[in-house]
Amino acid sequence: MLLQSFDPSNGNLLGELEVSSPNVIEDSITLAKTAYASWRSLPIEERAKIVSKAFKSLVPHQEKLAQLLCQEMGKKYDRGISEVRGSLFAGSHYATEAKNALTTDKPRNIEYRSLGVCAVISPWNYPMAMAVNLIVPALIAGNTVVFKPSEETPLVAQMMVTLLNESLPNGVLNIVHGDGIVGRYLVESDGINLIAFTGSLAVGKDIMKRSAKNLKRLIMELGGNDPMIVLDDANIDAAAHFAVASSFENSGQMCTSTERVYVLSGVADKFIKKVTEVAAAYNVGPWNESESQLGPIINQKQLFKIKAQIDDALSKGAKLRVGGGIIENRYFQPTVITDIRPDMALEKDETFGPVVAISIVENKEEAITRANNSPYGLGASIFGQQDVREVVSEIDSGMIGINKGPGGSGDSPWVGAKQSGYGFHGSKDGHRQFAQVTVVE
Repeated sequence: MLLQSFDPSNGNLLGELEVSSPNVIEDSITLAKTAYASWRSLPIEERAKIVSKAFKSLVPHQEKLAQLLCQEMGKKYDRGISEVRGSLFAGSHYATEAKNALTTDKPRNIEYRSLGVCAVISPWNYPMAMAVNLIVPALIAGNTVVFKPSEETPLVAQMMVTLLNESLPNGVLNIVHGDGIVGRYLVESDGINLIAFTGSLAVGKDIMKRSAKNLKRLIMELGGNDPMIVLDDANIDAAAHFAVASSFENSGQMCTSTERVYVLSGVADKFIKKVTEVAAAYNVGPWNESESQLGPIINQKQLFKIKAQIDDALSKGAKLRVGGGIIENRYFQPTVITDIRPDMALEKDETFGPVVAISIVENKEEAITRANNSPYGLGASIFGQQDVREVVSEIDSGMIGINKGPGGSGDSPWVGAKQSGYGFHGSKDGHRQFAQVTVVE
């Protein structure tokens, strides 16, 4: 069976790959298990050197990787080349950071030992960055990897792995392709010891259930429905520009996109007017069109999910300020919608589209209650001055930005609260989750 990859901006076929059969998946796991013995026996400094060199070897290929990434995912080229460059830097940087985090702590008699074979399952919205964030610490810890990229973006993942394997030892990094059936086979395999996953909450729960049989180690980031609160003394111009930029980043297809905005009534009119003005200046178009800022939605299912949420909100009394429709059956208009209520799908569910959904609240207590009324807790943003720290202390999220977006600061971990995360990655603390802590006295 063939896995076909299409350009979401025009429907053109980009390429085909074989869906991995159970035999191919088992062969990949066996190869990873065979390579594991020699890989784990290398000094951690040597593993870090090999991995870092492998990522640096991709630098001459970054333009080709970026073009393919943009064609497959629909991401605008400036964002695509930024993701590729950032991923190659992160590959080398994480190799060093993970080496330092996982080196034996002699004063405390702590060793960080490898776990075995790690299944990495990554999403389509950041097909290189999200994969690299999980693959590198797994390898530095001494594990070998079987990687299943999203079936929406298999070609760029295959190119990346093929290039990396020109420098990595045979069997250390393996790739399989397919949809959830392939993912479930990996999760249930007795040959897998650790699962590192980034994706939806529903799939994360399914992975947890399927891996319970032998209590596989799990590291999972499970999406978000990120709130933004705008207090009375916020810089309204800065808050409005952030609300639009965050909601529209990657056409809204980002786990830390702003999904819900709660603005205090005293500044609501001014904020909504500015947000609408900023949003109206955005245009949609293919990845290589310089006049547009937003690319296509990844597929028809996601496109119509966004429209269904907008229609649900409008049927319940929401007000459409700009946008709200589908263009060419591939793009979604930059949208601002207000008067959102808790019973609307736009508030309850992750949208993953270019939508600024605004609720007007009477006080900060109402804003906090609404912001926390979600099973998700990945990121949050609070704009204001005098009471901002008080509000931050009440927000149930793993990453909170004060007058800016959440996460991505220095070497801090990428971490979700509540049902947005089970374990976390990034930083020395995150890297250590890819290893078995062993006390030797």
